[in-house]
Amino acid sequence: MGTKPTTRPTRSPESDVISRRLGQYECDAYEFAGSDNALYERHLVFDNVVDLAAAGPRERFEAFARSVRDVLSQRWLQTEDAYTRQNPKRVYYLSMEFLIGRSLANNVTNLLLDPIVRQAIKDKDIDWVCLLEREPDAGLGNGGLGRLAACFLDSMATMQLPALGYGLRYEYGIFKQTIRDGWQQEQPDNWLRRPDPWEVARPHEKVEVKLNATVEVRGGRLHAIAGRPSTLIGVPFDRPVVGYGGKTINTLRLWAATAPDYFDFQAFSHGDFVTAVAETLVAESLTRVLYPDDSTISGQELRFVQEYFLVACSLADLVRRFRRSNDDWNAFPEKAAIQLNDTHPAMAVPEVMRTLLDDAHLGWDQAWDLTQRTLAYTNHTLLPEALEKWPLAWFEILLPRHLEIIYEINRRLLDSVRRRFPGDDGRVQRVSLIEEGPKQHARMAHLAIVGSHSTNGVAAIHSELLRTTTVKDLAELFPERFSNKTNGVTPRRWLLLANPALAGTITGAIGDGWVTDLSQLNRLKPLAGDRGFSESFRKAKREAKCQFASWLKSSLGETVDPDTIFDCQIKRIHEYKRQLLNALRIVVLYNRLRENPNLQVTPRTFFFGGKAAPAYHLAKLIIKFIENLAGTIDGDPAMRGRLKVLFLPEYDVSLAERLIPASDVSNQISTAGYEASGTSNMKFMMNGALTIGTRDGATIEMAQEAGEENFFLFGLTADQVTGSRGWYNPHWHYDNEPETRAALDLIFFDHFSRYEPGIFGELRDTLLTRDYYMHLADLKSYLEADHRLLELYGNPDEWTRKVILNVAGSGRFSSDRTIAEYAADIWQVKPCPVP
Repeated sequence: MGTKPTTRPTRSPESDVISRRLGQYECDAYEFAGSDNALYERHLVFDNVVDLAAAGPRERFEAFARSVRDVLSQRWLQTEDAYTRQNPKRVYYLSMEFLIGRSLANNVTNLLLDPIVRQAIKDKDIDWVCLLEREPDAGLGNGGLGRLAACFLDSMATMQLPALGYGLRYEYGIFKQTIRDGWQQEQPDNWLRRPDPWEVARPHEKVEVKLNATVEVRGGRLHAIAGRPSTLIGVPFDRPVVGYGGKTINTLRLWAATAPDYFDFQAFSHGDFVTAVAETLVAESLTRVLYPDDSTISGQELRFVQEYFLVACSLADLVRRFRRSNDDWNAFPEKAAIQLNDTHPAMAVPEVMRTLLDDAHLGWDQAWDLTQRTLAYTNHTLLPEALEKWPLAWFEILLPRHLEIIYEINRRLLDSVRRRFPGDDGRVQRVSLIEEGPKQHARMAHLAIVGSHSTNGVAAIHSELLRTTTVKDLAELFPERFSNKTNGVTPRRWLLLANPALAGTITGAIGDGWVTDLSQLNRLKPLAGDRGFSESFRKAKREAKCQFASWLKSSLGETVDPDTIFDCQIKRIHEYKRQLLNALRIVVLYNRLRENPNLQVTPRTFFFGGKAAPAYHLAKLIIKFIENLAGTIDGDPAMRGRLKVLFLPEYDVSLAERLIPASDVSNQISTAGYEASGTSNMKFMMNGALTIGTRDGATIEMAQEAGEENFFLFGLTADQVTGSRGWYNPHWHYDNEPETRAALDLIFFDHFSRYEPGIFGELRDTLLTRDYYMHLADLKSYLEADHRLLELYGNPDEWTRKVILNVAGSGRFSSDRTIAEYAADIWQVKPCPVP
């Protein structure tokens, strides 16, 4: 009897791609979606115990995210296994912030799962944009410091460097920002209200953190009881960090605080329910909120303990990892590179010393040598208030052993300074780790510099000012330790993912190698005058603007015209970042139109976004002024279709991913010498916005790369700012510049506060009496640069040519380049490919 021939069903090319991709992650035995037994369907039903038809958007998001995590899990395990077997030198990156944003779309992109996702959303009729919106931005960071840390983790994984990020698992982010009557309102950011599908709890890897005091709740506040030692428990929660291509999946380990297993049954039985669980409540409060309000002593104390908790947990964990494969403590610097992201983790210096002295029983000189060779420090600010100083009394109560170590480090340091500079008591006082005064404080930046082998700034001008001004004496003592590592951003999130239209245009012209080698954008320079490429470029920008306008209308109910210039300043609200200077520019432009209604102007929409610290009253007043300015302009029929101002509440990573690709103009206008680097400037540049800005931070280097003729630079230099401190008089500008005077009079005489007279009185003092950040000194120059910008915009071909040259010049500002410099110059860490 013959066998009937069978015909195998024809597989589509898309199916083959999906099969190969799942096979790469050892998941080819499973379907991602499309059947009852597929990953997505199983998570949807069994995790939530709901009928498929009844599942809501949040359940669908969680199921989809867990399915993606299933796909990456084998590779995640293989990465850690490779590190364990090969025992390479590893990077441990300690940061109080990781502003990672949303993870689903980013992980899909880096895992190259786009074909699988396209098929799944088609088969299941999923609204992909709606699904993405169900994921909250992770409340693990606030500003540039945390976003940089997130970009660095992405680059380390993409470059296959053995690395692990350490942070805190904040239950609440800094706050949700809303605007009421023009004023910022802070609401709890409970981002973990629903389960986070990316994190994996590791309770079996918990660590103990010992304090020399017990913290109690009294009257709703925390109080330290000295002399009664206590223990906190750090429970790690791991999140995958997916490198582009999915070859390496590193880990971000976040610590949550809890108390030892303890329950006062007697207190509970007698009805004292709070006392029964007080210890747990106190412990868990430690990682409850990112950045507690440090305008109060209680908030500062909580911050102090948070920083030590991060350091103690992370060092205990990394030492445990080191000891699994290494018996000789002398190998510690050869196997661990610990990077301190700003001064917050500076307590790592005495904590490493304590570990080596008390646990490993090494001598002081050997322990100090190992500590310095293992630790490295990145400084992110020149602002004195950001260079942390902690009261010695807090160390004495909570961490007396660490205080002993700090005293001994300082004694040896000052002895060496006296030997090198005999009789120079002023220098001794300036370099000391202890700041004298009514209350003594530990200078944490000094401690980080002295206790490490490397101190780097994050832009050329910042590193120079750090070395020659901020810590000049320490730089003269240890010149070989100081270097510059200009910041960068990951092109995967900030161009490939955030701006698919422009990314596609670039890839169509030069291929996709730029995704992992951003220097290839330099190949766009010859295309700057190409008519066809320029038209494609303009089309991509127009698409991004229309998409943003559509999102803005649906989410905030605001209508903007994509044919206007989108002029943006989005960053933390602070006097030195000078949102107030931007607002003054707009007041002048508005007043010109009031005085000459027939004036021909290019229509513009001005966007502001950013949060003010809850206790920073002047920053909140600046937001209020911007809101009132927006309302006044909106209420004037003569301004309609010509000027519009919008303050976008709740600025976060997700909002930036929408607005930056749509922007035409990037305002980087900090007082020269005050912005360490900036990274939003780089994101705007690589997404085709032209920069109007001061010679500050990384903007100087960006202009060098693209050509200063393709930037709109203005204002005083850092040297001019410093040099004019002794004689600068802001009132001179009011008396001698008519447009400045007219703009300020509108503010001071309540044109923008007719129903709230006098509300902006504090701005008069800020601008005319103090003006520490020199708003009025730079206003005229700013307006002149603004005029040049508008003239250029009137020539679309020339505008597009300069935009393309900016994008072509942005290749140096990839975080991949920055991390390559850290790895070669500071860490001496090499890639560890995962088989």
